[in-house]
Amino acid sequence: MKLLGWWLMLVGTLRLASVWFGFFDIWALRLAVFSKTDMSEVHGRTFGIWTLLTCTLCYLCAFNLENKPLYLATFLSFIYAFGHFLTEYLIYHTMAISNLTTVGIFAGTSIIWMGLQWNAHQNVHLKHS
Repeated sequence: MKLLGWWLMLVGTLRLASVWFGFFDIWALRLAVFSKTDMSEVHGRTFGIWTLLTCTLCYLCAFNLENKPLYLATFLSFIYAFGHFLTEYLIYHTMAISNLTTVGIFAGTSIIWMGLQWNAHQNVHLKHS
């Protein structure tokens, strides 16, 4: 497995903690992510299932880096997630900067790395005339 694949496995595994918190420990999720707002159980479960989806994308992409549509979907999931949390911080003021920084480290690193590796994992087949 390539190093980017291992990174995606790490990020996917770390995201599993958020899935757990979303379903079973809403107060831990509130403190770890949305520290400046009340969060309902429905919001926690929605966050949990959304995070489970992004975790699944990370795992699938880690083992299929050459699959361009899957790679794109995983790459975009990082952009959407970071954009969501940035909006929560800048516009709605529901996140602390420390929580945004943590998200930014993982999402930002993934966005940059995947962007730089965009074509590195593609199988190139040259046609001979």
